Amino acid sequence: MDDKFEKGLQPRAANKSALSPLNFIKRSAEVYPDVCAISYCDLTWSWSQVYDRCIQLASALHKAGVKRHDTIAILAENIPTSIEACFGIPMSGGVINAINTRLDAEAIAFILEHSEAEIFLVDTYLSDVAQKALSLTSRKIRVIDIEDPAKPNGQRIGDITYEEFLADTDPDFTWSTPEDEWDAIALNYTSGTTGNPKGVVLHHRGAHLNAIGNALTWQMPHHPIYLWSLPLFHCNGWCFPWTIAMQGGTNICVRGVNAEHLLALVDQHSVTHLCGAPIVIKMLTDAASEDQNRDARPLAVMTAGSAPPAALLEKAQKIGFNITHTYGLTEVYGPCVVSAWRTEWNALPIEEQAELKSRQGVGYPVVDEVTVLDPETMKQVPKDGETIGEVMFRGNLVMKGYLKNPTATEEALAGGYFHSGDLAVQHPNNYIEIRDRSKDIIISGGENISSIEVEGVLYKHPDMIAAAVVAAPHEKWGETPCAFIETTAASTVTEAEIITFCRDRLAHFKCPTRVILGVLPKTSTGKIQKFILRERLKELAEKA
Repeated sequence: MDDKFEKGLQPRAANKSALSPLNFIKRSAEVYPDVCAISYCDLTWSWSQVYDRCIQLASALHKAGVKRHDTIAILAENIPTSIEACFGIPMSGGVINAINTRLDAEAIAFILEHSEAEIFLVDTYLSDVAQKALSLTSRKIRVIDIEDPAKPNGQRIGDITYEEFLADTDPDFTWSTPEDEWDAIALNYTSGTTGNPKGVVLHHRGAHLNAIGNALTWQMPHHPIYLWSLPLFHCNGWCFPWTIAMQGGTNICVRGVNAEHLLALVDQHSVTHLCGAPIVIKMLTDAASEDQNRDARPLAVMTAGSAPPAALLEKAQKIGFNITHTYGLTEVYGPCVVSAWRTEWNALPIEEQAELKSRQGVGYPVVDEVTVLDPETMKQVPKDGETIGEVMFRGNLVMKGYLKNPTATEEALAGGYFHSGDLAVQHPNNYIEIRDRSKDIIISGGENISSIEVEGVLYKHPDMIAAAVVAAPHEKWGETPCAFIETTAASTVTEAEIITFCRDRLAHFKCPTRVILGVLPKTSTGKIQKFILRERLKELAEKA
């Protein structure tokens, strides 16, 4: 029997098209042609100008022979070209591969080889590491020099500049969204702290949906003024290039992360929104003063990564930073879980508000499911705020998989969910709270100790800059927490004082039995390298 809702009602050109964030810039160019899209130093571009430049980039790439799914790599700071690349490269059919600017030449060379990059856009201020990386590859890759329009004196290594490349366009070129929204739009490499990084393949549909999710979750109005304190190579700027285009906002571009300079830009441009890792938020809160009263114009700040310590959230709130805590991974397009705020929590003491904000929270509206499952049985753990399981995702915001790595892809997507590797509890109100990475749980005398919980206490100490807790062998208990801490230059705090500080705030079995002071090793993305700290402990034990 014919289905009345199917007969003669098939999809066609008039009623179905692929979801893609590329349509957002076209709309803003049509609706807000004269609104400032990008501001950088003393230079500005409107949405109509940026859209035209993105089309020029797409046309130039097409004329240069770029085909569907060719990889176009870019190594650049948060300058205007990095925004244009998020649109122009996929408009050509290519896949954008934004490379971490903090990587060494060997890591960049691996990415260029593994991704099979055809063209490499290089910020001339990063040409030294780029040239060394190219010397380590066997591929013939065309290099295009990006000369900073505000500081055009970097070292060139390519055969043409970006502006010259844009000038060589096809007057008959027209772009269109892909026929299949499952087409790859971006290739992002994980940090690879314990081996070669994995290439995460993202698609147009997911990028489109997460760009919308950002605006919905953050209650972002039309025409936000967004400061690029977050590196654009981090999960394509957490999809915010596409979000800002969708909202007809203004991108304030900036090189580097200097707290005083960022705060000056906030005041100069009346910035409404910015993102950053907890360490960036700490830098800003330390540099800002409470007499810079922002009550009349609060600054919306989104942070992700490790849970921000409650003390940091409390301090930020006092100086007018409205913190939104999110969570995600490269494999799910960046942040897509949010500590959604409830109005009834406004009546709570600020300390309790900060504790609630430090939880990872619930999925964006565009996430089908994020939950905590037992990784062995794949069953939901009790939502009691105590039972630990693994955070898992399902839906359109999960990657296609890892490039050329079917084994890792199958492992990551087994059982119908993406396995994050993060251990968490789920509270009765469905909010998720991460307790640790699966490899970072400390088992002491049969008791599980969350290194994140101990680190959260350490960060409450006024002298603390960075803290990391790892398991140290112990003759009686098997293993106990060892705290590596980095303090302020003026600090005179001792190991014994830190241990006492923790014992006043934690169950004693959770407290560090040893404290080691010094600068902590970090990855190119600012993550503390705990595997190096474990090696240090091993070396110290061997010398003892």
